[in-house]
Amino acid sequence: MEQPLRKDSYDFLKRIQETPSPSGFEQPVQRLVRERMKPFADTLDTDVHGNVIVGLNPKGSPRVMLAGHCDQIGMMVRYIDDNGYLFFGAIGGIDPSVVPGSRVTVHSKNGPVEGVIGRRPIHVLKPEERGAKIELREMWVDIGSKNKKETEQVIAVGDPITYRLEMTQLGSDLVTSPGFDNKCGTFVVMETLRVCAGKKIKCALFAVSTVQEEIGLRGARTSCFGLDPQVGIAVDVTHATDYPDIDKRVNGDLKMNTGPVIATGPNINPRLEELLVKTAKSKRIPYQMEAAPSGTGTDANAMQLSRGGVATALVSIPNRYMHTQVEVVSLSDLEAAIRLLAETLAHIDRRTGFIPQ
Repeated sequence: MEQPLRKDSYDFLKRIQETPSPSGFEQPVQRLVRERMKPFADTLDTDVHGNVIVGLNPKGSPRVMLAGHCDQIGMMVRYIDDNGYLFFGAIGGIDPSVVPGSRVTVHSKNGPVEGVIGRRPIHVLKPEERGAKIELREMWVDIGSKNKKETEQVIAVGDPITYRLEMTQLGSDLVTSPGFDNKCGTFVVMETLRVCAGKKIKCALFAVSTVQEEIGLRGARTSCFGLDPQVGIAVDVTHATDYPDIDKRVNGDLKMNTGPVIATGPNINPRLEELLVKTAKSKRIPYQMEAAPSGTGTDANAMQLSRGGVATALVSIPNRYMHTQVEVVSLSDLEAAIRLLAETLAHIDRRTGFIPQ
């Protein structure tokens, strides 16, 4: 089926979506990032936190950091009962209401173990329990073992769990996967550096696949402090609002296949925002605007406050059904985000000013 990304880029996107990376356990995806980016990088480093930092023209000016976090929400084994069932806690913002009946993978030191999440079926719930709020402690992972001893031969307390990882195409432009928040951000920043490697940019560009965003923007804090950039652009997902039963009065009017989303608000440097919008208009790149009246809750928030302050922007990919097993994004939105960032970076040099006037 025809789609807007080049084949090697699509394959990279699919590989990282189908590779586990719960917060704190991002190493498998980071290995793929290093493998993909080695031919395009002037420098390639991994810091002690696990952030992968890909540099291009590192002696240029100013220093620009692109951040896309590669971690995804997940779960962690907390307890194995006598019958071999796994009880778990959340890594990041798990919505308990979508968890029952999920197919999952436990990522053990012995390799992946397939399982399903069970709970008491509606037939045996008391009337007052039906429709009540579901809690994670009322669910378990069933891997088909006979008892605790058999389970402990392959799984240990502390092993991470993800929803079953796969990327499936919907129509000609949309794709669905559990991990688009925010491995598509990692994809965009790395593909942007790949595109820039074929040009002569004047700034020093560092594309960073950050870790542990879902549990507190942790990787962006450490990598930004270490890199000390003057300019930072985070790439994340935002809520698409082009489906039923969502309040546009609160969440804005954001559509799939209509371009990436440029944020505006106190987290955003106004001159960098202006440059992104001007570039989108001059290059006829589709884009949308999103109001962010406070901190954005993304890596942009951490970068803005690093050291003495960073001129920061946020470019987002519209995402349906965030933090579920079926997150949906548009391939053409991803491609447009890559073009927008690459064209914007081509206009940043040591003379570009970012102090608000």
